[in-house]
Amino acid sequence: MALTKRPEEELLIEAGRAERHYWRDLWSYRELLYILAWRDVVVRYKQTVIGVAWAVLQPFAQMVVMVVVFDKVANLPSDGDAPYALMVFAAMLPWQFFSASLSAASASIVGNANLISKVYFPRMIIPAAAVIHSMVDFAVAFAMLVLLMLWYGYAPGWRMLTLPLFMMLALLTAFGPGLLITALNTEYRDFRYVIPFLVQFGLYVSPVGFSSTVIRERFGEMFFLLYSLNPMVGVIDGFRWAILGGDSQLHLPSLVLSVVLSLAFALLGALYFRRLERSFADVV
Repeated sequence: MALTKRPEEELLIEAGRAERHYWRDLWSYRELLYILAWRDVVVRYKQTVIGVAWAVLQPFAQMVVMVVVFDKVANLPSDGDAPYALMVFAAMLPWQFFSASLSAASASIVGNANLISKVYFPRMIIPAAAVIHSMVDFAVAFAMLVLLMLWYGYAPGWRMLTLPLFMMLALLTAFGPGLLITALNTEYRDFRYVIPFLVQFGLYVSPVGFSSTVIRERFGEMFFLLYSLNPMVGVIDGFRWAILGGDSQLHLPSLVLSVVLSLAFALLGALYFRRLERSFADVV
């Protein structure tokens, strides 16, 4: 029997191929996304005494402070008939996810400089992994929310079924600014000092420690729409509406504005990230 010689494989380098197949490559490298996300989780809690319990202690401590300040001192009303502590913790879930994602994504490219300079893969995977790994903290904090609801005897209603939709909105809201700030941080390292300030400032201007209905009732609809230019307003209200049920209100114009702004930031972040992506290996 005659044996046929297998033709040698050729490596083709084609100009512009990476641009045309970038989004397909993102899907092809999805396993790398999982690996990087899991690595971030392991590294974050490595050599810690209480491990993932930090994901509960931080929002719980902030909840206690806000309950004392806004409920006991300022005597602000809760959202509907929900206990004030439960209202605050329901808002801490998306806020902690947003702030953790933004902080992790902003330093992700610089923190993976060695990986970027050695091998090709779509760089967008790195900030995406930083956002995904924050979902682990979200899951742990959500378990704490369930315990709080049992403590207060507060049973969820059918609205809880809509929570995955608001989680997707929170993911989109975090990913867009994360991409934008990640790209900016590679060019201008000053942003590593700006991010903690923005996160701390955003915590108090977002309706985390108080109900957004307080803003709407005291300052009117027009001011509230301006206030809703912060996309986290619609996200937080959506979480409260889904989790608390009852008399909790969902302001539809604010929610629509959050969706539109989140989509716009995601598009802007992706475009700016892709614009600077080629230079990452040179500047990091």
